[in-house]
Amino acid sequence: MVVNRAFWAGKRVLITGHTGFKGSWLALWLHKAGAELAGYALDPPTHPNLFDAANVASVMRDTRADVRDLSSLQSALRSFAPEIVFHLAAQALVLASHRNPVETYAVNVLGTVHLLEALRVTPSVRASIVVTSDKCYDLSAPVTTGHRESDPLGGADPYSSSKACAELVTAAYRASFFEPGTGRAAIASARAGNVIGGGDWADNRLLPDLIRSFSRNEAAIIRNPAAIRPWQHVLEPLSGYLRLAEKLDENRALAAAWNFGPGADAERPVEAIVEQVCRLWGHGARWQRDASVHAAEAMALRLDATKARQELQWRPRLDLSAAVEWTVKWYSAFAKDASAARSLVDADIDRYEAVT
Repeated sequence: MVVNRAFWAGKRVLITGHTGFKGSWLALWLHKAGAELAGYALDPPTHPNLFDAANVASVMRDTRADVRDLSSLQSALRSFAPEIVFHLAAQALVLASHRNPVETYAVNVLGTVHLLEALRVTPSVRASIVVTSDKCYDLSAPVTTGHRESDPLGGADPYSSSKACAELVTAAYRASFFEPGTGRAAIASARAGNVIGGGDWADNRLLPDLIRSFSRNEAAIIRNPAAIRPWQHVLEPLSGYLRLAEKLDENRALAAAWNFGPGADAERPVEAIVEQVCRLWGHGARWQRDASVHAAEAMALRLDATKARQELQWRPRLDLSAAVEWTVKWYSAFAKDASAARSLVDADIDRYEAVT
């Protein structure tokens, strides 16, 4: 069972960052599971965007506000009285963090502090998942088997560093204010790899950049074709977040950090993904290497999700080829009929839940 719909039916769930790519997918999945939803976020970060295209606002209470505004965030939680909170609000792009490091730290670190402070004064909350990133690990000592949750945190760029800081903040708040026996929420954090899926239009992300270029019949410009990332379809980590929340509700000892990453077969270089997308898109789709100089990025990131597999009975369900194929088909169908965004998401969710 991917999602325990009996658990989610009627549950009051608040999502920060619900107007973003992952937040929109999560909201629509929870809606299908019968949850009562509220969201707290800024306006969608791109145009077009999945939140508007799929009319996500129609399935939830939609509050537009900033996680840097503590009083507003506290008010939103107090008003809705959620039982489960997913914290996805973030500045989510590495290159953007180089352009605006102050905003990145303010949103990703202080925003997490504000969420945890709001949880302290919201007694209805039973569990909360703080979503960070696979980039929170210290990469100065590369590993071949994938980073585990006990590995040192770090980050050589503002985005990665801010996510490591968010993890430290979460751990400190959990130890100081949310220990078992306090009657407060169980707080966990979730670290996922590079997600792909229909409805992402962010700049400087591989699949959106490819689709934009191919839609204009232009060669895609790829800045680091040899880089290796733990690629996964967006429904993979989301299924992990949902499973973790279900388990936290019954076992507070699971309040800790968790990796949700793909199997080793998904750890392929950017070039391999690009070539597959070119084949699937057709119409002469092509790419070339970017000769420009960019900020340094890690050449390889790997996650070890053994703990989630063993203790949560979670596992990835799609191999990388399927994840890429689902994503390209989503964009192809959307290009033909933009009004189909909601039905395309729903269809992928149903298909994912049917995978054995």
